[in-house]
Amino acid sequence: MSELLQLRRRLLSVSRHHAVLIRSSLQSALNRHCSSTSSTEQENQCAKERSRWLELPPFAPQVDTAVIARKISGQGIAGKNDEESTTTTAVKWVRRCCPDLPLSLVQKLFRLRQVKKSLTDTNASSEQQARLKRVSAKDTLSPGDILCLPVNVQHSIPTVKKPRVCKDTDEMSFVRSLELYKDDAIIVVNKPPGMPVQGGVGIECGMDSLAIKYLKYDYPDGPRLVHRLDRDSSGVLVLGRDQASATLLHSIFREKTSNALSDDTSRVLQRKYIALVIGVPRRTKGLITVPLAKVVLDDGQSERITVSDDPSAQHAVTEYSVIESFSNGLTWLELSPLTGRKHQLRVHCAEVLRTPIVGDAKYGWRAHKRWKPVPLPSNLDFRTNHNQQLPFGLNFEGGTISDRKPFLHLHCKQMILPDISSALKMFETSDFDQYLSSLKKLSIVAPLPSHMQMSWDILKSMS
Repeated sequence: MSELLQLRRRLLSVSRHHAVLIRSSLQSALNRHCSSTSSTEQENQCAKERSRWLELPPFAPQVDTAVIARKISGQGIAGKNDEESTTTTAVKWVRRCCPDLPLSLVQKLFRLRQVKKSLTDTNASSEQQARLKRVSAKDTLSPGDILCLPVNVQHSIPTVKKPRVCKDTDEMSFVRSLELYKDDAIIVVNKPPGMPVQGGVGIECGMDSLAIKYLKYDYPDGPRLVHRLDRDSSGVLVLGRDQASATLLHSIFREKTSNALSDDTSRVLQRKYIALVIGVPRRTKGLITVPLAKVVLDDGQSERITVSDDPSAQHAVTEYSVIESFSNGLTWLELSPLTGRKHQLRVHCAEVLRTPIVGDAKYGWRAHKRWKPVPLPSNLDFRTNHNQQLPFGLNFEGGTISDRKPFLHLHCKQMILPDISSALKMFETSDFDQYLSSLKKLSIVAPLPSHMQMSWDILKSMS
């Protein structure tokens, strides 16, 4: 009996041992399964986490166009803010990558800490790579940094109204007929009178949208505006063909304006306007340097620019010279703005020279109340096609000094600017500074619009 008990105990001991081994094996298998499941779940979680974010393109510093513009302008010494201008903050990069996002929304995302920076360490584990670090609006970026926004911000981008489809090629032919010059960096057009430069409320076709639509050619994006002309004026209008050229042109225009009063300013950018004015200036040529400020009228819906003694007013500088005066009190002027203030030439002519521009009822309404059309000389035969149909509702017929209501007689006839296409290509070379000394300039001339050419012919026939 004792032998049976001992045998039974041995069997139970072996069974317990086997059970321990089985349980150990099962636990190991379970642990391996759990580990595998955990890894899969972790990867799924990482993928789910990444899907919640919209990755912006990796940060890549752009060409410092401010430095190029300063060197082209002859300002060889670096400015005190050069170091700041070469850095890009997180908010600037978001605005550059997402120009359609409202500024208020971008600021809110930073305020709520919803803008992140993705870690890009390729040697790190997948879990570490998926980690995101919060960035503030003023954090500076390094090349390769990737910012992430909540993916639902895509629903906050306003729907852009699709441009109307052109029924035929008339519009394209007309817009491309305005081209005066084109290279790798810029396109220059002769803006017609009556064509707004920029679209807005109630404006279906602006020169900016038409350029994007018809002057894009084989470029990924359309040309960009870099300066303005009044709607009723005409002449040379420059557009940058890509972001780098547009930014450089902006900097050149800004340098020109900021250094207009300096004695050693090199005339790197020159603009010459032709204007027909009512009256005769006291001096045949001179320099106008008076500050201008914006004034809101009583109705609160409109505004005008006027000469002001306010310390915050912006200085505006214009050179002028008389081309020819006539016995009927009209004078052709050449105007060269050294600064780029809104309505600068119109205000300087009307309020400083006391000779408002023909057709400018806004700043010369008193003179136009007394306006009398100039009789059309019998020896001139102006043959006009009144049945001519122009796109965009433009009307080039009439509007001369022989009409009761003449069109605005202000035209940007010539612009002289540096060859920025060559400058951008040479910027990375070691002899860039030496190359700038021989950088050629482009001189672009736009013919007078039909109403001004006819007015010119009328006055010439009377002299």
